[in-house]
Amino acid sequence: MIRGRRHYSLAVRRADGDVDTLCEPLNPLFTGAWRRIPFIRGILVLIETLFLGIKCLNRSAVMATADQLDDGEEMPKWVLAGTVVISMVFGIGLFFILPLFAVRAFDHAITSDILSNSIEGIIRLVILVAYISIIGMMSDVRRVFAYHGAEHMAVHTHEAGLPLDVEHVRRFPTAHPRCGTAFLLTVMVVAILAFAFLGRPDLEWRIASRIVLIPVIAAFSYEIIRFCGAHASNPATKAVTFLGLTLQRLTTRQPDDKQIEVAIHAMETALAADEEREPQFAIAGNREGDASNAPGTATEGMPPAEGPWPVP
Repeated sequence: MIRGRRHYSLAVRRADGDVDTLCEPLNPLFTGAWRRIPFIRGILVLIETLFLGIKCLNRSAVMATADQLDDGEEMPKWVLAGTVVISMVFGIGLFFILPLFAVRAFDHAITSDILSNSIEGIIRLVILVAYISIIGMMSDVRRVFAYHGAEHMAVHTHEAGLPLDVEHVRRFPTAHPRCGTAFLLTVMVVAILAFAFLGRPDLEWRIASRIVLIPVIAAFSYEIIRFCGAHASNPATKAVTFLGLTLQRLTTRQPDDKQIEVAIHAMETALAADEEREPQFAIAGNREGDASNAPGTATEGMPPAEGPWPVP
């Protein structure tokens, strides 16, 4: 799945080997004037990523089995909303509330409020890395991580101004600085700094602060990602970017050529929709039904924080 400037695209390899694509306009709320307001846009990105990610997972399952099932039905909107809420509750509970209870087990032995809150933050980071490592052992998740890597490689190729074909895409790494994994890591680090100076009030207030401040932390984290993208040559921003790229070793895998082909379909479809033209594919072994054998059009590179953004 690739998010462009005004459209998102979804490409799926069906059981019969063909690649199906879907492309739709993004919700105006996430592309209009609000998206350009500092700090507000970070909250919008968080909300959009949750809804769009779950929506595309559901649609990809329907598309992948369309030739096997008589009637593939998508998730109703109320179920989608409920899934997002449950996902948020699970994420907040696992990554924000659980570390708080974990540090309370030996909080009585810690005299410094800052040290206590910092230890809580470190526990949060450990849980994040452990969670990603554990789910990465599942075969289905490893396959998803390979597609994730292919998305990043396709974005790198476009930003380098090269044709979108397997040969050129294969040259690039699977990690990308604007990945959602980098955003997650930045959120965790900013949370350590934000919570460190909140002291140790009663438990209910500590829990409330962990929940209420999540949008604020997401907003600051997004601005940090944008700043790092705009000042990529700065040594300090390089250090921040390096941490995100390192964590992506857990969330990406080297894709095979067929997985890269799917990423190329998604990338080219999103670019074509934004540029109001027909998609042009230049992938090895084009299948009947592809729009063209001409090289994928490589337009000028998009700004680091506004271009196609692969969603994990």
